Formats: sequence, C-alpha cells, structure tokens
Amino acid sequence: MIRPRSWLPIPLLSLLLLVVWLLLVRSLSFGHFLLGGLLAVAIPLFTYRFWDVQPQIKRPGLLLRYILRVLGDIVVANFQVAWLILNPRQRSRPHFVEYPLMLEERFTITLLASTISLTPGTVSANLRMDGKTLLIHALDAEDDEQLIEQIRERYERPLKEIYEC
Repeated sequence: MIRPRSWLPIPLLSLLLLVVWLLLVRSLSFGHFLLGGLLAVAIPLFTYRFWDVQPQIKRPGLLLRYILRVLGDIVVANFQVAWLILNPRQRSRPHFVEYPLMLEERFTITLLASTISLTPGTVSANLRMDGKTLLIHALDAEDDEQLIEQIRERYERPLKEIYEC
C-alpha cells in the first residue's frame, strides 16, 4: 500500500476544501471550522491513491501568458460564433479534423483537449487509442491545415514548453 508523503498531500486542495465548506455552511463558528478542517485533511488522505502524479510547471511565466491567451480567445470566439448565428447569409463550414499531437503526457493532452472545448466553435471529440491523434469538431473552418497550425501555435507548443520541456 502506498503511503502519502505527509498528512497534507496537497495543501492547496485542503485549503480549498476548508473554504468551500465554510462557504457552504455560511458560518465561521468554531464547530464548523473544526469539521471543515477535519474534512479538509481526511478527504485528500483517503483519495490520494486515485490521483495522477501532478506535473511540474517548468515555466510559470508562460503559464500566466497561456491563461490570458485562452481567456482572450474565448471572448473573441464568442463574438465569432454569435456573428455566425445572427448573420443568416454567413454559411458555416462545420467538419471534423484529425489533429496529430506533439504532446506526450496525459495531463497536457487533457489540458489541450479542454482548452479546445472551452473555445466556442470547437470541441475536442475523441482521443484515439494510441494517444497520438485528437478528433476535433470545428463549427467554421476554411482549411484543416490552417486550423491545425493555429491550435499547434496558440495552445500545444506553449503547453509543451510549460509542462514537458
């Protein structure tokens, strides 16, 4: 049986659990604080064996830039999708694209798939069994190669630099 490294395997998770508990009960009484603290310690201790190993962030400055880029792209994509819906003369070109992955770690592939799905107009539909190809549905894309290059430059390369280099 694998033992946790300490009685707080992920301190930030424990803190988050305590804060969420206190917000849920809407009380700062000693009893609620004590019960929330007990849950904040016990839940991570009982569930740590189900977690994947968390990757190390190699370049935290790039992570902040990546988050800001994704947030900006979400805003822009919302306007693009709204324009497609509101403009009846504008014809969308929906189709599926096979995206060849450069990423190798499951965590970073999951982040890429989530990022693609968060951006309106695209959805990551399936990761192939070999883990080398991601199936993406695009609501409006002129060219498959252009979409692949855009995703690679804006999302995949930064993720590779942040987590895998």
